[in-house]
Amino acid sequence: MMIKCVLFDFSGTLFRVESTGSWLRAVLTESEVTLSEAELTRKAADLEAVGALAGGAAPARPLPTDLAEVWRRRDESAASHRAAYTGASRLVPLPDPALHEALYDRHMRPAAWHPYPDAAEVLAALRGRGVAVGVVSNIGWDLRPVFREHGLDPYVGAYVLSYEHGIQKPDARLFATACEALGAAPEDTLMVGDDRRADGGAAALGCAVHFVDHLSAAARPDGLRPVLDLVG
Repeated sequence: MMIKCVLFDFSGTLFRVESTGSWLRAVLTESEVTLSEAELTRKAADLEAVGALAGGAAPARPLPTDLAEVWRRRDESAASHRAAYTGASRLVPLPDPALHEALYDRHMRPAAWHPYPDAAEVLAALRGRGVAVGVVSNIGWDLRPVFREHGLDPYVGAYVLSYEHGIQKPDARLFATACEALGAAPEDTLMVGDDRRADGGAAALGCAVHFVDHLSAAARPDGLRPVLDLVG
């Protein structure tokens, strides 16, 4: 099999979002709201438990019925994505109700995201070998500024984002759109992601699939390098 195109997931694959504590602290500081360290730690843990940080931990317990349905389809539109994550955040009382929207806005900023240590090296090597690179993400906002800010945009030939198409992975149509945009046949394409259900949907189209572990950047310094061996 000759790999001519590699598609990557975004969160947990190429980039890692900041910790829930860092996320909350940044918004509190910007909003000039003060919590004790103990209270900040408790609130961050509660927000993490309900899955309020997009790209962070999944909810650790069932969501209320009305929110659960929004959550299931959260990546199909920008409105659904915001409603799902601010709805989860509002399950945790905060000193100022406006903080819930501020938290959502914070997670879309490039400063909230960091590339995995080997991301730039692997993307540059792929482009150097003439392999087309695309990003296929379940998301509710435009992640292109994150790639530009961190210097990875020049390596990406196409972005296929769920909210721009009204469908979300594992729907094979997203992967097909990416292959078409890059002029690649599915059988010549490798999908790399951290979600076995969502990213594994590429297999239905005929793509090869490779999974990485959704870990912190420190715990996964070279998890993307095996992709270069797979491409050959």
